[in-house]
Amino acid sequence: MISLNEAHNMDAVLQNLAGWAQQVFLVDSCSSDDTVSTALRHGVHVVQRRFKGFGDQWNFALNELPITAPWTMKLDPDERLTDELKASIQSLVASGDQDGIIIKRRLWFMGSVLPVQQPILRVWRTGTCRFTDVAVNEHPLVKGRIGHAKGILEHHDSPDLDHWLTKQNRYTTAEAISQFEGRALALPPRFFGTALERRMWFKCNFWKVPGRYLILFLYHLLVVGAWRAGRVGWVWARLRTEVYRMWEYKRFEMDCLGHVPAKIPANPGLPDPRVQLYD
Repeated sequence: MISLNEAHNMDAVLQNLAGWAQQVFLVDSCSSDDTVSTALRHGVHVVQRRFKGFGDQWNFALNELPITAPWTMKLDPDERLTDELKASIQSLVASGDQDGIIIKRRLWFMGSVLPVQQPILRVWRTGTCRFTDVAVNEHPLVKGRIGHAKGILEHHDSPDLDHWLTKQNRYTTAEAISQFEGRALALPPRFFGTALERRMWFKCNFWKVPGRYLILFLYHLLVVGAWRAGRVGWVWARLRTEVYRMWEYKRFEMDCLGHVPAKIPANPGLPDPRVQLYD
C-alpha cells in the first residue's frame, strides 16, 4: 500500500488482511495523522518517501521494498477483500496457471454500495510487474497469462463528500498539469488496441466531442448502471462528470496563463517565532 493521511482506514484494512497476507508493506508520503503509528502497531513494514507521482511511488515500492512473498498484491487503504475473493486468489495462486490476476472492484459512495464493478489487475508474480510512470491513474503492466478471481474488492472511496471532492481536486490538477506539459500517456492511444490503449485514446479525444458532458453523465447513469442506486447513484454520476469538467477548465486556465499556477498552501503552518502568538 501507499498512503497519505489514511489513519481513518488503517485499522480496518489491516484487520481485513490479518491472517491472510504473508507480508504487508506501506510506503507513506509523510502523513501528519496516525497512519504510521497504526500501521506499526499492526506489524506492518513501513517506510516513508516524499510523493512525486503515483506511478513513481508504486515503482519505488516494487523495486526497493524487501518483498519475499512469491505473489504481490496492490491494495489501497480504502479497499477491503471479501472472504470469497481471498479464497479465489489463494486458489488461483496455488494452481500456478497464470502470471497475473484481475479482480472485480465494487464502489461505495456516500455510505452506499453502487451497482458499479470495475475489472482491475491487482495481483501478479513478484518481480513481473511495473507501473506506468504517470502522475495519476497509474496502471500495472504484467506480461503473461492473466486469470480472473471470483469475489469482490469493496472500494470505500472516501469517508465523506468533502474528502472525496478534495481528492478529486488534487487528481484533476495533476491530470491538467500532465496534459499541459505534454507528458507521455501510460501507453500509446489506440481505439482498436487493448482496454488500456482504448482508455488512452478516449483520454486524448474526449475533449473534442460535442455534448461530451451530457454523454458522459448518461454513460455513468445508464450504461454503468448508477441509476439503480437511486439518488446516490445520480449524484455519483453527476459528480464523476464534473470531475472531467474540472480537469478541462484547469487545463484551459493553464493555456490562458501560459504556465502552471503557483501552489498556495491550504493548511496553517507552525507559529512564526518573530511575532506574538495568542491562544
